[in-house]
Amino acid sequence: MIRVAAIQMASGSNIAANLAEAEKQIEAAVRDGAEWVALPENFGLIGVRQEDVVEQAEEEGEGPIQDFLAAQARRHGIVIAGGTVPVRADSGHYYNRLPVYDREGQCIARYDKIHLFDVSLPDAEESYQESAVIRPGHEVVVADIDGVRLGLAICYDLRFPELFRLLLDRGAEVFVLPSAFTSVTGQAHWHTLLRARSIENLTAMIAPAQGGFHVNGRETWGHSLIVDAWGNILDEKPGGAGYAIADINLEQQAQMRERFPVLKHRKFFVRDA
Repeated sequence: MIRVAAIQMASGSNIAANLAEAEKQIEAAVRDGAEWVALPENFGLIGVRQEDVVEQAEEEGEGPIQDFLAAQARRHGIVIAGGTVPVRADSGHYYNRLPVYDREGQCIARYDKIHLFDVSLPDAEESYQESAVIRPGHEVVVADIDGVRLGLAICYDLRFPELFRLLLDRGAEVFVLPSAFTSVTGQAHWHTLLRARSIENLTAMIAPAQGGFHVNGRETWGHSLIVDAWGNILDEKPGGAGYAIADINLEQQAQMRERFPVLKHRKFFVRDA
């Protein structure tokens, strides 16, 4: 049994203020018994412009956001899935990176977002072009934590079930998906897609999210969720800052996979591109 928390924020352009809010929520979750804490995508910085994030991107392994995550994990003796951190790729681009820290504050895994959100939203005057400033990752990553295999994904990755099959085939027992879903797409698809990824893979999901209005004029959906392998919502934080918290029973999940052996009935398999 692992007690996990999915933290929800409405981050802005002031890194120090965002880290202070994250610290407040981490401390509250730890007091509530959380052993693993996951932060939302872009928790440390959402700029007015995409270029603002490029300018403040951190170097590999150092910078205020990465230092904060390591210190919080070490201080509380918890595992932290660190939302996403902008890590410099070249002069005009960064990697949108999910780092995972162990209880000693060591970064034990890193995942760079593979699927970039380059879309114009139907029936809404919103368009996004992440590839203008973000370099895509190429590696599927599963982290070993406390004897548990944690599959890493970020936001828009949720729409690509083949990634989650690859994570499953690498032994994932829990998925984590830090996100900043738009209000429009979140209302339409967030709950459905999260539950589907859990159900079809019989794998629990931790989904921390941005939720609220931001300095760039955009609104994110919130509704941070923790979902079990049967698709049951164990806890949810609908709106505002705070967190969802729940116990993930991996023994029960393993028994479920044995009693309901759908994963053994697969006829087709995904391979890396």
